[in-house]
Amino acid sequence: MDFYQEIDVKLKAALKNKDKLALNTLRGLRAAIKNREIELQRKLTEAEFIQLVSRQIRQREDSIIQFKRGNRFDLAEKEQQELQILKQFMPPPLSETELKQLVLQVITEVGAKGPKDMGQVMKRVMAQVGGRAEGKRVSELVRHLLNS
Repeated sequence: MDFYQEIDVKLKAALKNKDKLALNTLRGLRAAIKNREIELQRKLTEAEFIQLVSRQIRQREDSIIQFKRGNRFDLAEKEQQELQILKQFMPPPLSETELKQLVLQVITEVGAKGPKDMGQVMKRVMAQVGGRAEGKRVSELVRHLLNS
């Protein structure tokens, strides 16, 4: 089942259960997908979909922080619930071991010798990770391994 079908199934379930929050979140996700497809003038690939969902997740996380700072805990809770709905569409995150193996493999392939090769390594690793690890986490690991 591709992500279009998965969204439709969850949308129908939300309609059936009269879950307004899920319904609005899924409709918003579908609208974001449509907008991106219009920009690209083609259907999204799986990787582009994951990137789009990941962007939506980051927006929710930022909103939660801002709402908590403004003592709007009701809105922060709503964003938290939307975040959980969106996370269902993300692939399982890479474990520390899997990520380290991938980074070491890329370092070997690229022939990276030190910190000056970080950009080259990061570009290749992020392309292979495909949303299964945060860029900050990858960056810290690459920096650590290139410095040792």
